[in-house]
Amino acid sequence: MTCWRSGSLILGLVAGRASARELARRISPIERCLLVGRHGVFGQLQAKFAEYPRVSLVGVVNAEEIATDPARLRHIAENDCVHRIVIDTDAVGPAASLGIVRAANATGLQVSLLPSMLAAVGGSVVFDDVGGLVLMGVPRFGLSHSSQLLKRTFDLAGATISLLLAAPLMALIAIAVKLDSRGPLLFRQTRVGRDGTPFRMLKFRSMIDGADGLKESLREHNEADGLFKIEADPRITRVGRVLRRTGLDELPQLFNVLAGDMSLVGPRPLVIDEDSRVTGFDRHRLHLTPGITGRWQTLGAARIPLDEMVKIDYLYIANWSVWADLKIIVETVGYLARRRGQ
Repeated sequence: MTCWRSGSLILGLVAGRASARELARRISPIERCLLVGRHGVFGQLQAKFAEYPRVSLVGVVNAEEIATDPARLRHIAENDCVHRIVIDTDAVGPAASLGIVRAANATGLQVSLLPSMLAAVGGSVVFDDVGGLVLMGVPRFGLSHSSQLLKRTFDLAGATISLLLAAPLMALIAIAVKLDSRGPLLFRQTRVGRDGTPFRMLKFRSMIDGADGLKESLREHNEADGLFKIEADPRITRVGRVLRRTGLDELPQLFNVLAGDMSLVGPRPLVIDEDSRVTGFDRHRLHLTPGITGRWQTLGAARIPLDEMVKIDYLYIANWSVWADLKIIVETVGYLARRRGQ
């Protein structure tokens, strides 16, 4: 009798869910799609979508037009009540594809792909069934509330454990910094955090006191594009050079993580003048809390131009997972170990 009741319950649940899905499909509004690509493909998709009354292909737009004028996509979407764009990736190159995906995400549109643009969106694609046609779709940009909670929990646990393990080492570093040169133990610098909110980032001081005041006099020696980096910076102290080579100067940022200003892994925290050069859709990199490390670190942060770095940050957010964060942390340790051996 118990088995019969259990079987009836399972069948009832399955039938109920199927009925609910069918009812939702029937009462849901018609999904209006816009093709970005070729007119020939539009005709083929229009004929296919005509077989499904809940989907409508409302038009086609040239990829170059959208890529060079992102506001045009918003204008078309509002005028034609578009819910989804379908990108013909054979007609759109990888560079233009990334710009179009970012513009669509910022506009709140669903995105589906006629394949071969994995290089533009990374591994975050899912499969969409649109009018009986299986397409590759791009999830909405950003982390869900559950993913944000998971990432924050990971940060708190990781920062707490790291501080407990690193406490003796941090005490020794503090003594070395104070004995090596005059000035405060910690270097505090204003960086731009999540959603553009400024915060004070902590580091062990690795330069002489008042180093910021000498920055302009060294501007002509800058070796990075969009960022300020000098390999043999004369402001760095003896202890500071060791700390930077090993990455130990950034240990106090674990307190920033506990405070919620930073994450263990995330977009690079930029100073105010560097952040001011990031404009338009690139500012969506601030959707996540900046990290102590990130993909930009493992690729050699000092050598990556600013415009490339913001794209790296975008793809990191679009493809976020706890496993990706763990992988980046392991790669960062390996990267710092290689630097220490140089």
